[in-house]
Amino acid sequence: MGTVIMHNVVSLDGFIADENDAVGPLHDWYFSGDTPIIEGADQQYDHSGAGTGFKVSRASAEYVRPMWEAIGVIVMGRRLFDLVDGWEGQPPAGDHVVVVSHRPKPEGWHPEASYHFVDDVRAAIDKAQELAGERTVAVNAGEVGAQILAAGLVDEVAMDMVPVVFGSGKRFFGDIEGQQLLEDAHVVIQGDRVLHLKFRVRRRS
Repeated sequence: MGTVIMHNVVSLDGFIADENDAVGPLHDWYFSGDTPIIEGADQQYDHSGAGTGFKVSRASAEYVRPMWEAIGVIVMGRRLFDLVDGWEGQPPAGDHVVVVSHRPKPEGWHPEASYHFVDDVRAAIDKAQELAGERTVAVNAGEVGAQILAAGLVDEVAMDMVPVVFGSGKRFFGDIEGQQLLEDAHVVIQGDRVLHLKFRVRRRS
């Protein structure tokens, strides 16, 4: 099975969006460089759902490009799905999306897209790993990501940390309860206006 990585862009104080789900300057680094993340791609979808090209610093591209290429499945919550309209059936990375939701896929919504709706986080990871094979399962941070982490189903936490303080908003780790120990960062890469960090999750004995 592939690695399960909980990932998001995040403010210094741990928020992935403000109270109104706006990301503010968190994604500016995606468009401020001169190196495309996906070579040969004229257009991709950013995390807000707007179709546009990603161009980042060379350091960020060298980190993000192989990470995105390794992704087979994205796991997201229903709130994000609704906010970005599921990226109109074209996820920014990977071939499949698993949506954790008690509501089914909207009737008639992009029937050609490989989007799967399940109502339980364990079932979501099971389905994602089935679809991903040996490729990475990328879990969006927030409430659903926190539930998956708390269930012991996350292998790594990846944070693209932007130098901004939100003060309040939607937390990277949602409303998770209890301590979750991580190993020391095994990836630390300085981009332009972003610091890329990766931590392995320490397994409970």
